[in-house]
Amino acid sequence: MPPTDELIRVENITKTYHLGEVDVPVLKGVSFTIRRGEMVALMGASGSGKSTLMNILGCLDRPTSGRYSLDGQEISNLSSDQRALVRTAKLGFVFQSFNLLPRTTAVNNVVMPLDYSSTAPSPGEADHRAVEILTRVGLGERLDHVPSQMSGGQQQRVAIARSLINRPALLLGDEPTGNLDSKTSVEILQMFQQLNETGLTVILVTHDPKVASYVHRVIRVVDGLIEEDTAGGRAHVSPYAGIAATSPSQNGTSAAPDSDPELPATESEGGGVAVAAPSKVRVSTTAVAAAPTVKTATAPVPGPSHKWSLAAALIPSPLRTAVNALRRNKMRSALTTLGIIIGVGAVIAMVEISQGSRNALMKTMTSMGANNLSVRSSDARSGGISMGSGSSKTLTPDDAVEIGRQCPSVSAVAPTVRTRAQVIRGGKNWVPDQLIGTAPGYLVVRDWSQLDDGTMFTERDVAGSARVCVIGQTVARELFGRESPVGQDLRVKNVTLKVVGVLSAKGANMIGMDQDDVLMAPWTTVKYRISGDTGNATTAAAPAASGTTTTNSLSNLYPTAKPLYPEQSAAQQMNTPKPVKFVNIDQIDVKAASAESIPKAISEIEALLRERHNIREEDESDFYIRDMSEFQKALGSTSELMGGLLMIVAMISLAVGGVGIMNIMLVSVTERTREIGLRMAVGARGFHILRQFLIESIVLCLFGGIVGIMLGRIASTIVWYFLRWPIEPSLFAIIGACAVSAAVGIGFGFYPAWKASRLDPIEALRYE
Repeated sequence: MPPTDELIRVENITKTYHLGEVDVPVLKGVSFTIRRGEMVALMGASGSGKSTLMNILGCLDRPTSGRYSLDGQEISNLSSDQRALVRTAKLGFVFQSFNLLPRTTAVNNVVMPLDYSSTAPSPGEADHRAVEILTRVGLGERLDHVPSQMSGGQQQRVAIARSLINRPALLLGDEPTGNLDSKTSVEILQMFQQLNETGLTVILVTHDPKVASYVHRVIRVVDGLIEEDTAGGRAHVSPYAGIAATSPSQNGTSAAPDSDPELPATESEGGGVAVAAPSKVRVSTTAVAAAPTVKTATAPVPGPSHKWSLAAALIPSPLRTAVNALRRNKMRSALTTLGIIIGVGAVIAMVEISQGSRNALMKTMTSMGANNLSVRSSDARSGGISMGSGSSKTLTPDDAVEIGRQCPSVSAVAPTVRTRAQVIRGGKNWVPDQLIGTAPGYLVVRDWSQLDDGTMFTERDVAGSARVCVIGQTVARELFGRESPVGQDLRVKNVTLKVVGVLSAKGANMIGMDQDDVLMAPWTTVKYRISGDTGNATTAAAPAASGTTTTNSLSNLYPTAKPLYPEQSAAQQMNTPKPVKFVNIDQIDVKAASAESIPKAISEIEALLRERHNIREEDESDFYIRDMSEFQKALGSTSELMGGLLMIVAMISLAVGGVGIMNIMLVSVTERTREIGLRMAVGARGFHILRQFLIESIVLCLFGGIVGIMLGRIASTIVWYFLRWPIEPSLFAIIGACAVSAAVGIGFGFYPAWKASRLDPIEALRYE
């Protein structure tokens, strides 16, 4: 195709490198133009400046001075990201060392530039386009082969296909035949000719004079200046060679049915027909015009061998790129995540164990009575000596009644008296931990919602001091065995009580006391019948006369025939009246309406009792209120503190894992420097590189987090199975672990990613 309009204009380009305090001029004022459709060779010896000129033409570098226009766009003053956009849209690169991604299939190598294109097609279309180009360069059966499975010529064909995937206007080849044998070199040069014949502008950078026989024009660079600009010896191109093959053979090569008589055909390493030597070619400019136009092959293009799944199509391109990069280094990726796996596993296991312990603690506290308040008499003092808590008998049953009636923040109240005595049933006896006299509301206060058998005694039983009781599971087991206690009698201090109900099991409380080792009876029965308190200061009157006949009972084992002191006369009783003692109780158990209303309930009870007990404002109360919620809060705070300490230890493990990821990512940046340079050369901008390495770091951490969550669950289950420690799965911990893993990936992966994004593409490509 004859050249038409101007594609490249270079005007007085200079380039000077600053090495410390020394300036090294490389280009010293280069000017030329290249028209669209030309095939040009930039020739020169090593150090002549041809590679620097190619870097400027390829938008990898900027000139120190001068102007460079590509396709009518001024390039000289563009930023690095703007030059990357130009490379994506208009340029294709073919390198001497191929620069293919290792352990990556031919298709994935070819589609890589599309990851950075602003007009990238869908994943399925991109995949199909890559397969089509690879097929046309004779690699239709090598789609899923990695570079190590291909010859040098085949690798260069993949590189050429990659350079064409974005349909560029200019193709740059940097010593494209430098690493190939002579036969494959001729084949590759023929391929460049075929591409040029389709209208693509081709610039080949080389020091080999033989390349000049395949181009329209040779620009020779010597010591940073253009020494000559002459016509090249364009060789004749067979219409059946290279990518113009209409019938690919089984091994991916192109067969020519009729070779040019002046161009002997030979088998080449990469397949296809190769010209034996350019020396026999008649070099003339008329051959270019006379060359036949290459037609596009009409044979159907095979689909990709790895069928594109819907799931893969839905995965964003940056994520696919990052995952593919991690898959190429499976062992390193697995070892990198080990620290995160251990850290997250430790977090999950510790959270589940601590949460289980805390819930078990709270459950035990709840079994003792949720939102409970205990009102007790304060201590009595005599001569400065305290008689101990509860020694001041100041609480009455009426106080309990008024608390339930006048305190809106109270949902239930029960007067309580306590004693300790032996319980006898037949030939068995037992001393319960708790022998409680109370009212039916006590079960509501203690959240003892149901009985295993029978019913609770009633308020009528309390008013009549009925000889009935309700017993716990432990008392029932010790005295009745497997026999049902309901309806049977037992004796407490020779007072016969009938069992009307059996309480449901509650287990041990926080201090290890068995809450099922209990006997409950009406408080009046316990106080007047079992404890023997009559409720006043006088003793029971003796019989009026010694001759009076009395009936003995089990409640009066030692009747006296005479009163101990002579009975007072009526006049004496009037002259010396004795004070009558009011009926007192040991404590009042109260349940607040809710945990939030406990402070208000305390305030209401305190105000009511101070008023009822006629206590002046400046005097101390003759009672105190014990708040069970404070005990719960203290235990909960202790549990949270221990859980927090365990979390800190686990976070340290996560931090160590994060440092490990940073180290590995820094090593990865160094190891993949050439890959980074290649990605930048094909159009990746700085944020693309930053994004890719950040995504790789996040994917590693999230993968480690998921594995760590599973291991943490397994570890906590093992602890429960062998040690019987309570555990509690925590969705919050799982979500938090994933979030922390991602944060670790971002935090510790940012610096390596930022460092990678700051690499110079030229220096990166030259890195060994």
